Amino acid sequence: MFDKVLVANRGEIAVRVMRACKELGVSTVAVYSEADKHGGHVRYADEAYNIGPARAADSYLDHETVIETAKKADADAIHPGYGFLAENATFAAKVETHDDISWVGPTAKSMEQLGEKTKARSVMQEADVPIVPGTTDPAESAEAVREFGAEYGYPVAIKAEGGGGGRGMKVVESEDEVEEQFASAKREGEAYFDNDSVYLERYLENPRHIEVQILADKQGNVRHLGERDCSLQRRHQKVVEEGPSPALSDALRERIGDAARRGVEATDYVNAGTVEFLVEDGEFFFLEVNTRIQVEHTVTEQLTGIDIVKWQLRIAAGEELSFSQDDVELSGHAMEFRINAENAAEEFQPANEGRLETYDPPGGIGIRLDDALRQGDDLVTDYDSMIAKLIVHAADRGECLARSKRALAEYDLEGVVTIIPFHRLMLEDEQFVAGEHTTKYLDEHLDHDRIAEAQEKWGTDEEATAAQEEAEVTEREFTVEVNGKRFDVNLEERGAPAVPTPDTGGGGRERPPQAKGGESGETAGSGSVEIPEGGESIEVEMQGTILSVTVEEGDEVAPGDVVCVLEAMKMENDIEAERGGTVSQVLVEEGESVDMGDVIVVLE
Repeated sequence: MFDKVLVANRGEIAVRVMRACKELGVSTVAVYSEADKHGGHVRYADEAYNIGPARAADSYLDHETVIETAKKADADAIHPGYGFLAENATFAAKVETHDDISWVGPTAKSMEQLGEKTKARSVMQEADVPIVPGTTDPAESAEAVREFGAEYGYPVAIKAEGGGGGRGMKVVESEDEVEEQFASAKREGEAYFDNDSVYLERYLENPRHIEVQILADKQGNVRHLGERDCSLQRRHQKVVEEGPSPALSDALRERIGDAARRGVEATDYVNAGTVEFLVEDGEFFFLEVNTRIQVEHTVTEQLTGIDIVKWQLRIAAGEELSFSQDDVELSGHAMEFRINAENAAEEFQPANEGRLETYDPPGGIGIRLDDALRQGDDLVTDYDSMIAKLIVHAADRGECLARSKRALAEYDLEGVVTIIPFHRLMLEDEQFVAGEHTTKYLDEHLDHDRIAEAQEKWGTDEEATAAQEEAEVTEREFTVEVNGKRFDVNLEERGAPAVPTPDTGGGGRERPPQAKGGESGETAGSGSVEIPEGGESIEVEMQGTILSVTVEEGDEVAPGDVVCVLEAMKMENDIEAERGGTVSQVLVEEGESVDMGDVIVVLE
């Protein structure tokens, strides 16, 4: 087994990996950006190193810096968690070149073969695993999308080869949308996965999303650990996962499990992975392979009693799986609820700031919490919106639903808006309780007025709680960095006020107040804002990064026209003009970070 593992990630998944390491007697190393210097994973690790500014490309995605930090810390393995570098074959290959550092995950070759979606489709087709009609080579142009749509009909799904979790996926409803959605899918693929290649699939209208957990060792043993149902999604992003699936018969469950195992065995795959399928009208189709640990791996762990992260580490260290396929048994029912800092009543808009004034999660039999934040922590909005994961296990689905109701009602969290009210609504929703929902249910069928009512009924007053002043304390905590390595220093002074904690919520550079109509001030770009009488200043409503600017000075825009595309919380957001007019100033550039309220375009 390894002596020291560097976890190349942040937040709850970093803490999850570190907990597994500690139970195996392995020391842990955290890496963190400037935005995360007070993060929970930094506190939990045995050592922590600063690897750069808030922008992920300059910190968590910086290959050389992560590897050099592993060397500096004398780590003998790197675990990537999920997201960031977890499915980056180039990074995995770089780690593999170092004899003294092991990669905890599939080989770079396997990641290229299965992580790239078009290659994975070809492999599965050869292994006699059903696939959705689509392309096995990248689509090179928008014209290829038109040709595919003419042959198979619309809607058509355009998917980034390196994508996952709905990122880099665009649905084309008609030929009129081809150009825009093709460009958007390629742009997201490049931004999130450093790969702008896309492929095409027939878009199934009302499928269930079923995935099978896989473990494979270096000795050629492959085991599947049962399935998870991830059909409750908004904009292709999962919010609740459960297992076993209420939609599968025993016969279909066995066929899907066998197909997943057969497909993986054909690739010489090693370590953990997930084979995802779409199920519709009794048929199942291969969707993709996630060559990493999944957010929802916790569901399978509760059902099987198998610690998947520990097995990732053991397999990477050369150990053989100690259980057979017949030894894998599913016990009871489990659900995972993603506790995201989002307002479900506002189209799941992510929070742009907040502090956990109160954080008291539920407990009791069958309750598991995976988190990293603690009471008093500021929300970091530079990456994703997840605060925690609540996992509930019970003897059967009925008891699991009842226990989940109890747990969510106990979850006392104030200071940050969350989707807990949405989860509580789902546990009273007839279609979800009956297990009859599909991937389209939230976006196309659920009455969104009910979400607003749930938010009003069960939501927290984050503004009022955030305004509360902190009590005086005499114990002072300092974070000291020496050559990039983090140290915690605790000092106690009697009768002294507390030292304010630096604001790390945004992670970006400070900005002066933005100008409103008729005023002027500094902007996200350079220079001052001059808003003509009767003109319009277009502001951003959340912190993020400008992916593209679609207008230039002198352009005429109409109400509803898109002027910029903003990436926030791993999703693209169109910034539109409300009234229209002539563009007099463009104050941002592609790749620039902006904060909520920044003026980006001025119209006259």
